[in-house]
Amino acid sequence: MENKEIKHYLIMAGSTNHMLRGDKLLKDEGIETALVPAPSEYGSVCAIAIRVNVEERERAEKYLLDHNITIQGIYPDKPKKLSGLVEKLMDSVLSEDFIGVMKKIEEGQDLAFEDIVLLLKTERKAELDALFAAADRMRKEIIGDVVDIRGAIEFSNICRKDCKYCGIRATLPELERYRMDEDEIMEIVHELHQMGLQTVILQSGEDLWWTPVKIVQLIRRIKVETGMRITLSIGERPREEYELYKEVGANNFLLKIETTNREIFEFIHPDDDYDHRIECSKWLRELGYINGSGCIIGLPGQRPEDIARDILFFKDMGINMIGIGPFLPAKGTPFEKYPAGSVDMTLKAVAVTRIVCKRVYIPATTALASLDPDGQTKALQSGANTIMLINTPAKYRYNYQIYSQKNMIDLEAAFRAIEEAGRKLPPYLRVTKEGLKDAGNTEK
Repeated sequence: MENKEIKHYLIMAGSTNHMLRGDKLLKDEGIETALVPAPSEYGSVCAIAIRVNVEERERAEKYLLDHNITIQGIYPDKPKKLSGLVEKLMDSVLSEDFIGVMKKIEEGQDLAFEDIVLLLKTERKAELDALFAAADRMRKEIIGDVVDIRGAIEFSNICRKDCKYCGIRATLPELERYRMDEDEIMEIVHELHQMGLQTVILQSGEDLWWTPVKIVQLIRRIKVETGMRITLSIGERPREEYELYKEVGANNFLLKIETTNREIFEFIHPDDDYDHRIECSKWLRELGYINGSGCIIGLPGQRPEDIARDILFFKDMGINMIGIGPFLPAKGTPFEKYPAGSVDMTLKAVAVTRIVCKRVYIPATTALASLDPDGQTKALQSGANTIMLINTPAKYRYNYQIYSQKNMIDLEAAFRAIEEAGRKLPPYLRVTKEGLKDAGNTEK
């Protein structure tokens, strides 16, 4: 008899290639799927599962086998319960409403909008400690202790958009613009590959000099020469471009919604359309990308209720990677004099996102590290499980500052945050902490 609590099954394919092909086959057949990080007991931190509705399980399995997709296993996607969670809190001074939400988390129930707002608004130390501990436990039991490390290359700071908060906005005066060429990018990609990293993030402003032909050529080179997974973060593009990049090997796409409050979105994006941004996210999901989004904490006019709606948007859209960082002002922009976002609210948003969205990648963001030297450690202790290194060449990196005083996170900083948080390095990394010190001692 089917367990009524089970609403989805997770299909683990025999390889990444089979997983991606299988997901596309099922989508083309009209079977609703989502690509989600696999639970730690079913695979490594980077393992991805195909999630299908319980009613489609047998049909999906048969269809995949008929099309020669190797299936490693099919597992029930059980509601995640945190047994004993509330009992551990009985000696703490907590409000009844807060304890009520904790009971829902303990029992694996979905949190309502009002529950999320309550968690985001709490300022009691005992409740904050309980919230962060619950999120950290959720992360540990679902994802495990390994922190995924990825390398980012900011290959162009030229942008056609004029977002009011952004330090590379189109009309920003006196910014030295740059655009890396393909060989420069590949040199860094090979360095990341030698370090053992499995994912490279190609990030830029919306620079249309990088045409589909040029981006396709770059993707193909990375795949042929290194086999690395590729995350693109190049902004809004036509659906056919997204589809093309997926077909030639792009795996992930990061396109942040930044806020789901339409009025705030339109205020900070004078030349963007909210509905089109949503449409782009839907295209990415439909095309089978590991779909990335995120929000900025502390935008002008933002309230906890807005952040709660952001988190529910991530859940409802099936977002796989969720970047949450504080607003930081950038010199020369219309928002230069605005106050920075709150570290505490950012950490609360990270924690609640882990609890609500559960099986997702959540970075300990560079923005948080820029506002608080211990920000990444705190984020890792509050539900985050990913660190993105800044690997842009030194001669360019200080001209790619979406916000001022950016902390250029390197491998040494990542090691420190992971160690301080009591977490584990990824097994694919070929560089040790000791080896990094030795390399630093021999640099010219």
